[in-house]
Amino acid sequence: MSSLFLRTLREDPADAEVPSHRLLVRAGYVRRVAPGIFSWLPLGYRVLRRVEAIVRDNMDTAGFQEVHFPALLPREYYEQTGRWREYGDTLFRLQDRRGSDYLLGPTHEEMFTTLVKGEYSSYRDLPLSLYQIQTKYRDEARPRAGILRGREFVMKDSYSFDLDDEGLAISYDAHRRAYQSTFANLGLNYVIVSAQAGAMGGSKSEEFLAPCEHGEDTFVRCAACGFAANVEAFTTAPPEPVDFADLPPAVVADTPDSPTIDTLVTLFNERADLAHPERAWTAADTLKNVVVMLVAPDGTQTPLAIGLPGDREVDLKRLAAAVHPAEVRTFEEADFAAHPALVKGYIGPGVLGAAKPTGVRYLLDPRVAPGTSWITGADEPGRHVHHLVAGRDFTGDGVLEAAEVRPGDPCPSCGAPVSLDRGIEIGHIFQLGRKYAEALDLKVLDESGRQVTVTMGSYGIGVSRAVAAIVEQHYDSHGIVWPRSVAPADVHVVAAGKSDDIFEASEVLVAGLLEAGLDVMFDDRRGPSVGVKFNDAELLGVPTIVVVGKRLADGVVEIKDRASGERVDVELVNAVHQIVATVRG
Repeated sequence: MSSLFLRTLREDPADAEVPSHRLLVRAGYVRRVAPGIFSWLPLGYRVLRRVEAIVRDNMDTAGFQEVHFPALLPREYYEQTGRWREYGDTLFRLQDRRGSDYLLGPTHEEMFTTLVKGEYSSYRDLPLSLYQIQTKYRDEARPRAGILRGREFVMKDSYSFDLDDEGLAISYDAHRRAYQSTFANLGLNYVIVSAQAGAMGGSKSEEFLAPCEHGEDTFVRCAACGFAANVEAFTTAPPEPVDFADLPPAVVADTPDSPTIDTLVTLFNERADLAHPERAWTAADTLKNVVVMLVAPDGTQTPLAIGLPGDREVDLKRLAAAVHPAEVRTFEEADFAAHPALVKGYIGPGVLGAAKPTGVRYLLDPRVAPGTSWITGADEPGRHVHHLVAGRDFTGDGVLEAAEVRPGDPCPSCGAPVSLDRGIEIGHIFQLGRKYAEALDLKVLDESGRQVTVTMGSYGIGVSRAVAAIVEQHYDSHGIVWPRSVAPADVHVVAAGKSDDIFEASEVLVAGLLEAGLDVMFDDRRGPSVGVKFNDAELLGVPTIVVVGKRLADGVVEIKDRASGERVDVELVNAVHQIVATVRG
């Protein structure tokens, strides 16, 4: 280590939000270059390459073939699929000296499709699965969390090409199994959840999430039936329609100074003419109508109103997934001025709907089912309406899943209460279908000699992201605890002392370990104290730490397991054999 390009830090970086960001920087694995852009230092790059090797080995074992595309790509391929426009500001766009448009690849569906189109033309060529490990570029609005969400990152993306949907299902399952093996080999605890395809398009979609406290994604689990889904893909079981024939008519009431759900509920419970005859009103009895502005990729802006129970907030991630490729922005004062029928704080269904004079599309939460009765805005300042019944007094233009999901909500599969956990997305698999094949005219001749459109699958693994995810699941108060499969070395030998005999014995031990085929990190620095060396060993996180120190006088060295903290004294003469046995199991 005296010549290793490495500087560990005692203090956390000021911009670190999650443990992986803090520890990878402190341990000298990565260094920030710009927001969302990091350099990999020698030890970090060694870990990254080990992760890549595991991913590559599992892809090769599954029978997939590796290719490699450029990161710099011409506009026309993405123009054909519409993603030059759909990706919006996320794309890094540039021009060459002749003014031709290019982009830095955010993902490579278009290139894979075009490659296969140029080489294959018959059903006899299929099935086919190709993959690459390549740097991707996306101009994230808020790059954060270190290498977990950067603007430049390493990704494995693969694509399957099949003649029909049955073949696609087989290819999809093959990738799914390869992913399970990959993440197990990486030492990652993971869960497979149902997901939405989003910008990728297609039908069936699943995410591989690494559960951890600081995960950026929320997912839902059911202990009763095993159901799992990210919140974007969670579906709400609507209540059974209620016969509203005998329900009282809607009544408009003066409700001054009650623009919020809390003030409204308080007012209804305090006033004798509005109080519920059997119980207290709650926020769940109110209908909240939230208006947002959708911004299409071409810049067109369209208002959208969402009706949901007043005790729920709109989950912006769920909403964003539901309205993709449009983006969501807040409905601002200027927007209210342009739509005077929308009375802020008192918006009700009376003015909402594509067929209403406002023209504002109105989508309802599944809980706002026919026959349900609500307290909501009367579209006038200081006035609300109660006993407003869905299906009798108002309807929506459709249904939208955008409300927050809560622990205890019924499982859409079995009805049991669900729990919520957090995780990091480490992989995503899609049955794309024919979206890109149709856009790029990828066809082959079938057995009858007819031209048929190929069906595709898309499968991604965040390779650099996996490094951070591993750290998020493998660290303690002292530093990183690498799984052996991805650690930067097999053994970290620490010369813990100042005397020449300690360093000489350490060098002999290191030579023996190298000869036995182990990767060894040797702390041969004479300047730092023993305490500093021990702290660095804990921070760096190599699975096996060997201390050559004061017990050398007795012919003994110490082997420490970084994960468990277990320490074993072994005789120096037997140390190589013992360490090799420890490393190789």
